[in-house]
Amino acid sequence: MIEVKNLVKRYGLIPAVDDISFTLHPGKIYGFLGPNGAGKSTTMNMMTGYIAPTGGDVLINDFSIMEDPEEAKSYIGYLPEIPPVYPDMTVEEYLRFVSELKGVKRSERKAQIDMAINRTRLNEYRHRLIRNLSKGYRQRVGLAQAILGHPQFIILDEPTVGLDPKQILEIRSLIRELVISDDDVSADENREIKGAIMAPTEERPIVLLSSHIMQEVSAVCDEILIIAHGRLIVMDTPENLIARYHTKDVYEIEARTTEENLNEVLAPFKSMAEFDFDSNDMPEGVAKVRLTFEKGADVAELLFKTLAKAGVPVRQLKNEVPTLEDIFLRLVAKADEEYAQREEERMKEEKTSAEASDSIIFTEMPPTGEEPEADVDEADADETGADAAEPAEEEKGGEES
Repeated sequence: MIEVKNLVKRYGLIPAVDDISFTLHPGKIYGFLGPNGAGKSTTMNMMTGYIAPTGGDVLINDFSIMEDPEEAKSYIGYLPEIPPVYPDMTVEEYLRFVSELKGVKRSERKAQIDMAINRTRLNEYRHRLIRNLSKGYRQRVGLAQAILGHPQFIILDEPTVGLDPKQILEIRSLIRELVISDDDVSADENREIKGAIMAPTEERPIVLLSSHIMQEVSAVCDEILIIAHGRLIVMDTPENLIARYHTKDVYEIEARTTEENLNEVLAPFKSMAEFDFDSNDMPEGVAKVRLTFEKGADVAELLFKTLAKAGVPVRQLKNEVPTLEDIFLRLVAKADEEYAQREEERMKEEKTSAEASDSIIFTEMPPTGEEPEADVDEADADETGADAAEPAEEEKGGEES
């Protein structure tokens, strides 16, 4: 289990990560989403121990990344956006090199390398120089090094960026297989995959996948974390997110008629729906309207019958369900507004503080042209008087002699 506790990272006064907390459980793939500059990479770098947090901690199987870094890091496999491969090595040489760096026992290295190569389907390329591999296969090599040593926490930073559609599907399949156990497949399924890839349920890793591709997250991930302006704004399953933000039933209708006629035909629905006509991008003679009902209004059939009875040809009638991308954009827009409000309040506080400071300085300054009075306490005055008296006594004594 991975526990992120009140993680903070500041650069000067700017919070890149602002008090983030969450827990990740074995056998699940988590999608880590956020706009550019949201703090995703900074968070992942702190989780891997690459950079130190300003505050908070990360516990990996109860080992602190701050207090027990070596022990905590031994559970981590990491694939950065650009795979850290050496082009002049063969695939097998490179994986042997990585296994040595990870401290895999010499007696286990061959089995570990074979396992990683089997999982990532690199058997045909194990003796080929990495420089001669396509980008997709280099990405597989990067994934192979990440899973060497059976890490219990695997971080994948944009693993499909720059790949073609076929390669993307292959990498997604490999990622899903990382957390599949014997309990998830039947004995009749692919025995080669089952033997090479499936791990006991209790040994399945945690996978944290950073991506900007909503389709990928929806297809691969069990849960989603969305971060914006350094703060975690939501963590839930894709299904729950869609259910939570699917608060209205929206029907879009395209019909071969005028907006005026369509408005008149659909008049019986005005008491229960909001109408939004937008036919600007439609062909001539076609009108488009969006009707927004309260959730649960199953009116598709009634709408169709109403239009058919009026003799209005329908080009399209569809029920719009919010996608993960819609939800992401909505949540980020809200986070942007909240961040702008916080910044405005912070600037007001700084301005008020600066004005108060200037006022204090101004009131303490003496009037123009006057010298400030010396601030001398009684003890200093006594010492000054005594020092002044000594020369006078010496002078008097000299005259008498």
